[in-house]
Amino acid sequence: MKKGQRYFTRFMVLIIFCFSVLADYAETGPPSFNLEAVMSAPHTSQLVAAPGGSRVAWVLQVRGQKSIWLAEGPGYAARRLVNYEQDDGQAISGLQFTPDGEALIYAYGSTFNPTSNPRPAEQAIKLMDLKSGKETELVKGASPSISPDGRNLLFIRGSEPWLMALDGSAATRRLFQARGRSGSFSWSPDSRKVVFVSSREAHNFIGVYDLEKDTITWLLPDVYRDESPVWSPDGKRVAFLRLPPGKEREKPLSRRSDVPFSIWVAEVESGTGKVVLELEKGGGFAQSYSSNPLVWADGDWLVFYSEHTGWMHLYSVSVGSGKMVALTSGEFEVEQMSLAPDRKTVLFNSNRGDINRRHLWKVSVAGGKVEPVTGGKSVEWSPAISADGQMLFFVQSTARRPGLPVMMDLKKREVVPLVKVEAVAPEFPAGRLVEPQQVIFQAKDGLTVHGQLFLPEGLKDGVRVPAVIFMHGGPIRQMYPAWHQSPYYHNCYAFNQYLAACGYAVLSVNFRCGIGYGAAFREAANQGPEGASEYLDILAGAAYLKGHSNVDASRIGLWGGSYGGYLTALGLARNSDLFAAGVDFHGVHDWAMRGRRRSGGGWGIFEEQEKLAIESSPVADVEKWTSPVLFVHGDDDRNVDFIQTTDLVARLKELGKAPVETLVFPDDVHSFLLHRNWVRAFSAARDFFDRHLRKK
Repeated sequence: MKKGQRYFTRFMVLIIFCFSVLADYAETGPPSFNLEAVMSAPHTSQLVAAPGGSRVAWVLQVRGQKSIWLAEGPGYAARRLVNYEQDDGQAISGLQFTPDGEALIYAYGSTFNPTSNPRPAEQAIKLMDLKSGKETELVKGASPSISPDGRNLLFIRGSEPWLMALDGSAATRRLFQARGRSGSFSWSPDSRKVVFVSSREAHNFIGVYDLEKDTITWLLPDVYRDESPVWSPDGKRVAFLRLPPGKEREKPLSRRSDVPFSIWVAEVESGTGKVVLELEKGGGFAQSYSSNPLVWADGDWLVFYSEHTGWMHLYSVSVGSGKMVALTSGEFEVEQMSLAPDRKTVLFNSNRGDINRRHLWKVSVAGGKVEPVTGGKSVEWSPAISADGQMLFFVQSTARRPGLPVMMDLKKREVVPLVKVEAVAPEFPAGRLVEPQQVIFQAKDGLTVHGQLFLPEGLKDGVRVPAVIFMHGGPIRQMYPAWHQSPYYHNCYAFNQYLAACGYAVLSVNFRCGIGYGAAFREAANQGPEGASEYLDILAGAAYLKGHSNVDASRIGLWGGSYGGYLTALGLARNSDLFAAGVDFHGVHDWAMRGRRRSGGGWGIFEEQEKLAIESSPVADVEKWTSPVLFVHGDDDRNVDFIQTTDLVARLKELGKAPVETLVFPDDVHSFLLHRNWVRAFSAARDFFDRHLRKK
């Protein structure tokens, strides 16, 4: 080669290099906000209305700081009552008003110790007087429940129920001791009795403890699994759900919609009772995601959930006649419900008319027209009504605004925020977030799959960017094109927005096994350790991205947590040719191991299923794994054993085919309790994707 040709060749290489660098910058550009800013998004929980008066309270968490807020009519100006400034992983729980509405009771603390504090604090129950603003620590314990007359406090200490007289007239004492594990405590309307569930391996009893007689009465004890007891308004009867008796080996009821169940009502004094309703199937339940599957309404109507039509709906049954009324019906699902103070109306959130969102609706407990309360592009949850029935309080989010408490005058139907995001998180970049596109695609076996696509702001036609597929956990979950009510997925949504700001296309896939699309979708055949059929949906998501004009098909990555971590590892193990990199948050990697250590972990994996379970696991294809991976895990994880990660890391390092990185949080749990750990994890994930999915 001549000297001139060499110079020309070097010049052209330099030009190509410069253009590639400029193209990479033009492809992404610098993010318009940093990770810490979007992670400052406030999260709202425990919205409660006072049983009397015009007060409403809630818990707000911002950057790991926890606070309790109050608003009271007529102006409903919000003010912060209590603030815990430390990002220490401790929690506010059990927030409730006293019966007179003049004070708030809550528990603070945790049984976890994510900061590795050599002397961790005990959980404590506290009372905040709303007139004086004085806060008092009542007792060490958790799960507070104040009696309707306001005299006694029931709480849990050492997994047992205890009782405290709030006026100090009696010494704090253990309420009772009983075989099994006692839970689901509820005071009778006259404050003289407590109903509870005694779980005893494969059967449950409903018990009633009488404070005056110091006795326990079992209501219609049998071989069944009785649960979800509720008092009648007069306190003379208890209704409960009765599920089939447990077998030594069975698929957990929470994953089945065909479980028969019945509703029973028992007379507390006589111990006699009757069956009010029997359903040959109905779920046992996907109601694991409903906190109150049975409520006693006005007119002796019992309102309950059932999935016997293939979709989770609300029903009423008359205690007297046994007549059942469908309160909702159609191809949508009901998630949360609450009764109006007069017990005549049910408020609920549902994806009726908008399968990928949640809006509020109301209906009479006796049936009739279902009326919409909210709509549009927002998402609503946690409805609560003021004692006078005039004001509705709920949490509302949008694509750009995290879930915050709002109120609505039920006559005017105008939504008014109780607190604004800029007031509690001034650096939050609401105006710079993108609105995810709702997308639909089909898996290879014909199943329709929904997802949300986040694209970088201002992305020009034909410009191709790296992409990441996000998979939720659970798998009984559903992601929205808006901020999520779950604190875990609230954080995941923030990271997806940040990745989009960093120049990535992000596809969040609502794969089969999740909720929101009916029982057949949730119970899809051959899922998880039975064949990993949901992986078809991830491959379909990848095919969708490969066909998108703004995605570089050679630079598709994966990320997800828990079940999403499982699918991340599965994708890298089976298709490193398709997925260039992945970030796996506390995923399951060996279903057979999980079955041996955790009785199947929700699937019922027995010895004869182990071969298929292994074949459905990432470890089965580990020898084909060549793409780089980052594992993130807290070693006090009580949902997915930490050994799931140590085992897979050891296998990959022995093979030496795939670059492996790890980020471990000592003493933190599955859903990281420390805000700073979430930030560290997402910062590491972004750096990892930049190194492996950006153009070199």
